[in-house]
Amino acid sequence: MSDLYGRITNEQDLLTRLVSKIPGFRGYVERETRRSADKMIREVIASRFEEQWQHISRLQRDLIGARQIDLVDDLEAAAIKLRQFADRIRHAAYGYAGFFDAIKIQEEELSRIYQFDLQLLEKVDEISNAVGNVESSIGTDGLPAAIRHLTTVAQETIETYNRRMEVIQAME
Repeated sequence: MSDLYGRITNEQDLLTRLVSKIPGFRGYVERETRRSADKMIREVIASRFEEQWQHISRLQRDLIGARQIDLVDDLEAAAIKLRQFADRIRHAAYGYAGFFDAIKIQEEELSRIYQFDLQLLEKVDEISNAVGNVESSIGTDGLPAAIRHLTTVAQETIETYNRRMEVIQAME
């Protein structure tokens, strides 16, 4: 086992030496790693929001079945926000534009972007709870308020993403 560890360590040392001999290569690898990480994070976020959108679509059918057709349009407003948000995240150009220019990103800026990513993942839980509240409110007087809350949380999610984009654009 120590032989294997030694080989891996030696190969890493070799790669480190090789990278140090090629000007700009280390930065290229770091940029590509960050681009890949950004794409993976956004794909996870988009998929989770899309799951919530699908749940809302099922609830709309439930509303029709419960003869609460008048509220289907209200729920559609939240569904549209979530669907557009998921599509926007999934199809955005990945990476941070500042990485591809001569601009070097500062760790503080990167930390702020990751904080927004974390907030977006936490918003999935808020959306899920709001969707669950809508589901449990079908057939009750509390349904309109539950739908309004869901729409509000969906809008807050979009605003969080917009602030994230502002940070990225400020780096350019």
